[in-house]
Amino acid sequence: MDSGGNALKVLQLSDPHLLRQGQGRYRGRTPLSQLRHGLEQALAALEDRPDLLLISGDLCQDESWGGYVQLRDLLAASGLPLALLPGNHDHPALLQAALGRQAVLAPSELRLGPWRLLLLSSHRSGDCGGWLGAGQRSWLRQRLLHDCSPALVVVHHPPLPIGDQSFDAIGLRDGAELAGILLEASSVALLLCGHVHQHWQGLLGGQPGIPVLACPSTLCAFGAVQPCPLGRAEDPGGRLLELHHDGRWSQRLLRWSPWPEIAAADPAI
Repeated sequence: MDSGGNALKVLQLSDPHLLRQGQGRYRGRTPLSQLRHGLEQALAALEDRPDLLLISGDLCQDESWGGYVQLRDLLAASGLPLALLPGNHDHPALLQAALGRQAVLAPSELRLGPWRLLLLSSHRSGDCGGWLGAGQRSWLRQRLLHDCSPALVVVHHPPLPIGDQSFDAIGLRDGAELAGILLEASSVALLLCGHVHQHWQGLLGGQPGIPVLACPSTLCAFGAVQPCPLGRAEDPGGRLLELHHDGRWSQRLLRWSPWPEIAAADPAI
């Protein structure tokens, strides 16, 4: 994948929390309709189609085959190259079976021009927190030693506290070990994550450190720790990354109004 001399564009969405039934509701909203609407709104806000659509975890709230089929059908219609991460609300085997031929799935390495995207899986069965494990950390270390081209690392769970006790208690359990690996490598430009349903940014390792950017959810927002740069902390959103061929990068937060829901007689799932 390469768009010539222009910056490579990665559209990040996160935490759609799809359900087996397309019209099923979670947190008072219809996840499939919100994801479809969010993708349409994000693409409409961009001048060019992105080189990659990245969805950073919690794809399917009820971890159902039907939820992944809904996701597969929606993403196939977009025609975009895809990269997907499992979150704590996911079933990696079903994700692989439904979308393994259509998308690059974590853990994996993906090349975008001179850039490498290192996609990590922090899914740990039965745990809302994340865990990479020794095997995946060893793989990551070897990949960073093998190639010094600029790297973008993506993981569902934030690898450091964001300042919200509820999320910090279910963050990446081996975040300190991940930080040590990334800080040893001079090629890591930034890290993206999801999980927290909000815009958040920080530094891994302190100054100068590695920038960490969390992405809003396409479904709903949780209480924001940091002010939203767009003043829309309650709205769904995403993030656009532009990866330049000289190793520089830039980013833009995206927000949109939620898809208007029609009141349902059935209680929320």
